[in-house]
Amino acid sequence: MKVSCMTVLRPLLVGAGLLALAGCGSKATIDPKTQIGANPVLPDPQAYLLPPMDVPKAIGWSGNEKPVVPAGLHIEALATGLQHPRTITVLPNGDVLIVETNGPKAPVFRPKDKIAGMVKAVGGASAKGGNQITLVRYGADGKPTLRTVFLTGLHSPYGVVLVGSDLYVANTDAVLRFPYHDGDTAITTPGVKLTDLPGGPIDHHWTKSMVASADGSKLYVGVGSNSNITENGMGAELNRAAVWEIDRATGASRLYATGLRNPTNLTLAPGGKLWAVVNERDELGPDLVPDYMTTVQEGAFYGWPYSYYGQHLDPRVKPQRPDLVAKAIKPDYALGSHVAALGIAWYDTAGLPAAYRGGMFVGEHGSWDRTPVSGYKVVFVPFKDGKPAGMAQDVITGFLGDGNTTHGRPVGLAVDKAGALLVADDVGNTVWRVTGAAQTAMADTRR
Repeated sequence: MKVSCMTVLRPLLVGAGLLALAGCGSKATIDPKTQIGANPVLPDPQAYLLPPMDVPKAIGWSGNEKPVVPAGLHIEALATGLQHPRTITVLPNGDVLIVETNGPKAPVFRPKDKIAGMVKAVGGASAKGGNQITLVRYGADGKPTLRTVFLTGLHSPYGVVLVGSDLYVANTDAVLRFPYHDGDTAITTPGVKLTDLPGGPIDHHWTKSMVASADGSKLYVGVGSNSNITENGMGAELNRAAVWEIDRATGASRLYATGLRNPTNLTLAPGGKLWAVVNERDELGPDLVPDYMTTVQEGAFYGWPYSYYGQHLDPRVKPQRPDLVAKAIKPDYALGSHVAALGIAWYDTAGLPAAYRGGMFVGEHGSWDRTPVSGYKVVFVPFKDGKPAGMAQDVITGFLGDGNTTHGRPVGLAVDKAGALLVADDVGNTVWRVTGAAQTAMADTRR
């Protein structure tokens, strides 16, 4: 089932008025490969009175169905029957924490939310979230020996970070600290608030990604905008569309980098360099604007809402800020328009084949407003000298069914102690584990 764009009329009334309108049936016209890399092709902007709706119906996995990986890799389910798993954290002892969550329910319905609501209902993003963290412990063969509810009573949690004996959870509206001891299988002690975060019952981008600095003294939190392109007013954007830096000792916070529409996940690469995947703005056409991954530089501005991919002006935003646009930083690497990149993980260990050493895995949740659809896969971006170098390579596919359906949608990524890649699938309600074929065969011989 696909949602027709004729189902709902949503005039795009932002700033001074409408852009030139594209038809309901408009399709992507640019080769998607030209929108991947350091210098993506960017067409002229369009806008829709009736955005094209192309959301494959979520059907989940059945029987022995599972995603597809290339030769040299093997994929199996680590945990099934979850409640909307979104992010994964691997603890030092190898235990895996799975955040099962969804956004806070808005108390009122706003007409301009209707498209997003339809997308959730058809695409699976509104599936019931567990609002909890589940712990899974397993052996070298990837077979769980323990699965238990680790932490409950949370409010739309997302980012999880362990520093020493302090476990931090980024709820949608605050960062909490919990005591943790190696081997704990549950936390019952109430959390202590470290700092508030921008949130609330009506929150356009509710997820709060989080990572610790290399020395553990700081926490970095991704805070998305409270709109697509300021249609809720600039007052709603206070301290948003940014990466926060939080002092772990005091809870004091500051804006570390700004102009990032929705930094959906963060990770550290060698040298402690901070990287983010960012979801860009909608309603400029099927080939704008590419989602991207980029280094997050202290004090840098990345364009939102005034410009995109450097100094490309967004004509919908009034008034403009040429002073900010002039210093807007171009992202490091485009991933393609509307792929909805939600997961990122640096890989530099020996568990997978050597071709995956020294690069970044990215989980692409998939588009809702583009024909044909984009994303719905996990890709690998090779690096050289600390920078992306080359075309993104498909690694995990098969999430899409017959073109009208989707079995799953990848979200958060992590690397376990054995070097396997873990993938949260919030439509399939599964966490997948990807190993090297040789590694899997070796584990099989130990049984």
